[in-house]
Amino acid sequence: MIDQSLMSDMLSPFWVSIKLASITTLCLLLFATPMAYWLAKPSQKKAVGRFKILLMGIIAMPLVLPPTVIGFYLLLLLSPSMGIGKWLIEHNISPLIFTFEGLVVGSIIYSLPFYIQPVYAQFLRIPQSVTEVAHLLEPSRLRRFVKVALPQARVGIMLGSLISFAHTIGEFGVVLMIGGSISGETKVVSIAIYEQVEALNYEAAHMMSGILIIMGVVMVALIASVSRISQRP
Repeated sequence: MIDQSLMSDMLSPFWVSIKLASITTLCLLLFATPMAYWLAKPSQKKAVGRFKILLMGIIAMPLVLPPTVIGFYLLLLLSPSMGIGKWLIEHNISPLIFTFEGLVVGSIIYSLPFYIQPVYAQFLRIPQSVTEVAHLLEPSRLRRFVKVALPQARVGIMLGSLISFAHTIGEFGVVLMIGGSISGETKVVSIAIYEQVEALNYEAAHMMSGILIIMGVVMVALIASVSRISQRP
């Protein structure tokens, strides 16, 4: 049997992971959705088009780089001795390194391509005729985005949100590098499982891994259902 204190230690990382995934997904919804819309819009200027291609390449870097590489450079960037961390210290703001807020920043960067890609693809699927009618009926860009583009891309937004949430729940390398393992603050479930394995506490590792597997199956089923909807004509 697992005692009460160990059970509490097991549940805390799940709460941190779920909170981190929820906040990360919400942040991506708010700022990455307009970004995906802008990237999907045709560009009349060649320079802007080339910049979009470059930006898409930068956004996709977490897909090809090891998480530890991204985590290492985020660690340097957020550390008090250089980059953003140094700027925060100079302005009497607490550094982000080894804090939950720092985890959110790292998770947003690491999960960005997993959200952007399905949303971007869905914006590209909006028929040209719909876009032309929207330009005729609604002069405001913001209203066209809210009333026309967002409803047309709702499936991609749902898919991107689910994938980003699931991806953030399973993060390890990035969060370990910039967050460490502070109980109740930065210790996510993947780190907790690793620590239980290191301590040879396989019973606790089995329990946490089993819960993650169940969550993963549910998330995959939801993603598959939404993907099937997106493939409908």
